[in-house]
Amino acid sequence: MIRTILVFCYLIIGMLILFPFALLSLIISLPGLRKPMSYFTYRLAQGWAKAVISATGCKVKVAGRDKIPKKGGVCFVSNHCGFFDIALLLAYCGRPFGFIAKRELIYIPFVNAWIFMLGGLFIDRKNVRKAIRTINKGVERIKRGGGMIIFPEGTRSKGRGLLPFHQGSLKLATQANSTIVPVAIEGSYDVYEKNYRIVTAPARITFLESIDTSSIGLEDRKHVLCDRVYSAIKEELGI
Repeated sequence: MIRTILVFCYLIIGMLILFPFALLSLIISLPGLRKPMSYFTYRLAQGWAKAVISATGCKVKVAGRDKIPKKGGVCFVSNHCGFFDIALLLAYCGRPFGFIAKRELIYIPFVNAWIFMLGGLFIDRKNVRKAIRTINKGVERIKRGGGMIIFPEGTRSKGRGLLPFHQGSLKLATQANSTIVPVAIEGSYDVYEKNYRIVTAPARITFLESIDTSSIGLEDRKHVLCDRVYSAIKEELGI
């Protein structure tokens, strides 16, 4: 229990200390330095994530980082075990990225600001028009050479294996004709959410063979591509 309290204190204090630097980076980026400043903000977040992981005592194994394109738009498609997934992706992805966050997170102080500064977008699933506009913003970001992460299960699996992908969950990637990098995460649920206390459970994050969506026909993008990504992650997870 003591470790849990210390890790959460460390997590919150770290966010507070780094927040002014990230905010300054965002302000400086407005005149036209968006790319280098977003990279700087990402590096701050990456350092914070690695420090949090170290504080938990979690032993992380990382594989397949050579599968991640160094340049150009990319869409990471990952399973979603628990909250700890974000820290793992921040720590080991190696590229700035944004992600589609549920609208409710916009009301959580500092968390909402960090999501925004990292390039995250808030989606209102109850309003179709607003949801489409949000997805279009993500598409444009990828087309400009940025990175986005998708959790196509739509929610955390919480130890229930790999949940079915939501229909149309890969639109962000297919509409941008981007490269998809499937990601398989294991063990992150056990670090905290399994017993709601921090334990030194092992975790693993594997970046799988990339898929060029521009080479896939329009008819196959809806089901065949989704099945291909799902199968790749499922096989890696061994379920």
